[in-house]
Amino acid sequence: MTFASIPALNADSHLALFLDVDGTLIEIAATPHSVIVPDELKTLLRSLSTRLGGGIALVSGRSIPILDALFAPLQLTAAGIHGCERRTAAGRLIHPTIDMDRFAAARRELAAWSRVHAGTLLEDKTYALALHYRLAPQLESAALAEAQRALEALQGTHELQPGKFVFELRPVGYSKGRAIEAFMAEEPFRGRMPLFIGDDVTDEDGFSVVNRLGGISIRVGDPSATLATYRLADVVAVHEWLAKL
Repeated sequence: MTFASIPALNADSHLALFLDVDGTLIEIAATPHSVIVPDELKTLLRSLSTRLGGGIALVSGRSIPILDALFAPLQLTAAGIHGCERRTAAGRLIHPTIDMDRFAAARRELAAWSRVHAGTLLEDKTYALALHYRLAPQLESAALAEAQRALEALQGTHELQPGKFVFELRPVGYSKGRAIEAFMAEEPFRGRMPLFIGDDVTDEDGFSVVNRLGGISIRVGDPSATLATYRLADVVAVHEWLAKL
């Protein structure tokens, strides 16, 4: 796929800026708990938020409390767990209602499997479950089979979302794309041109929505089979591009 140069923009443009986190703003680490958010990035995002009049949001697979902890003391508008939860620019928290008994059964299934498979890690996101196998890539097929077994315990309330060395069970009907649509119907995003930067298959529905709304979609890293219309090479390139805004 051939990518054109990203149009010249600046923070005074009428932008609604949406940013994935892992693999986009910060490097992917060996485990979800070992990532580091540089102070320079926090300063950059704070500056962008001011210049854009608050028209910036994190759109991540991580939960909002984890995002707040990572980016503290900065607290941005955010969508967490692939759009399952949102904190609006006005500070309102929106989250799904799930069957906790079914969820607990799926969590027990995955936790028991992870305990006896070295290199795997179960991440409980309150509404979703993520089975990581980055430290044991040879277990990809086995991890997928186990995630599918756990999915059965949820009896249709969740769906399977593959990612980079992770299989995630997330509530049905939510996505990063739907989160972006919801933000775009609210202030201060309403009426602006959406721009979304992401790096993974979980970001593709976000690219689709942004494209449909006449915005700018940017894929970080591997450009194969993406709906994004522009590309940045890596996390460093993302930081450099954002700084130019």
